[in-house]
Amino acid sequence: MVRERTPVRRRAGVLAAATAALVLAATAPASAGPQGPGGPAGGARPAGTARTAETSLPAGVPGSAGLSAPAGTPRGHDVSSHQKRVDWTAAAAKGARFVYVKATESTTYRNPYFTGQYTGARTAGLLRGAYHFALPDRSSGARQAAYFVRHGGDWSADGRTLPPALDIEYNPYSTRHKCYGLGKARMVRWIRSFSDEVERQTGRRPVIYTTTQWWKLCTGNSHAFASSNPLWIARHGTSRPGTLPGGWRYWTFWQYAAKGRLPGDQNLFNGPLSRLRILARGR
Repeated sequence: MVRERTPVRRRAGVLAAATAALVLAATAPASAGPQGPGGPAGGARPAGTARTAETSLPAGVPGSAGLSAPAGTPRGHDVSSHQKRVDWTAAAAKGARFVYVKATESTTYRNPYFTGQYTGARTAGLLRGAYHFALPDRSSGARQAAYFVRHGGDWSADGRTLPPALDIEYNPYSTRHKCYGLGKARMVRWIRSFSDEVERQTGRRPVIYTTTQWWKLCTGNSHAFASSNPLWIARHGTSRPGTLPGGWRYWTFWQYAAKGRLPGDQNLFNGPLSRLRILARGR
């Protein structure tokens, strides 16, 4: 996502080890991290969501330029080990209605704060989901999906659990290999393998978190997922999410800032709270 998701000291240590011998570190132009694009049923637009990608930020939000989003647009955020022990009661009091929590990265890292963050969010009344940070150069999509599901990325039809999410963006560990050394066709196959395995194990297609720029560069702007996987678009510093990647006509979540009133990155859901609850129920 558009800021460090694992503790800075951990990332520095991993990078040093790699240089001598994996979170989300997408920058606004270089990166950022729902059941059908824009909604819970394949490609259908859920009632109450924006008809285009041009839904604006609520007035008063940095970059909003005084524009308004539809009344009742749920605010949310996403966190990782970087946020450590979150005050969920305070987050809910500040308007949080949902959150995504980093669970895993590749097949070698688990967020040590995940359990406390995940259960704490639910106790405070937030809808919550888990996300996985992809490192496609480390192992197959299916293998990383299985690791993710095993360590927090499962889904339950309890009405409070959002579908699992895949964070796929610029490589935070190499400026030379932005696409992890994979060609466009191989990257599409990797994402498909991850998505298929998550669906096989949970019954849900994962939300895909990305930026338009990365998607164009690393998948050739593939349209292979627009009719099956919800889009979580990352675009910071603007009042609108802008052009969407790969055939998606609607966004489901929009990460619009790396900081704000809520812990971690700031997000909006593209519709009323009732539709967010339907997304969580899997209908």
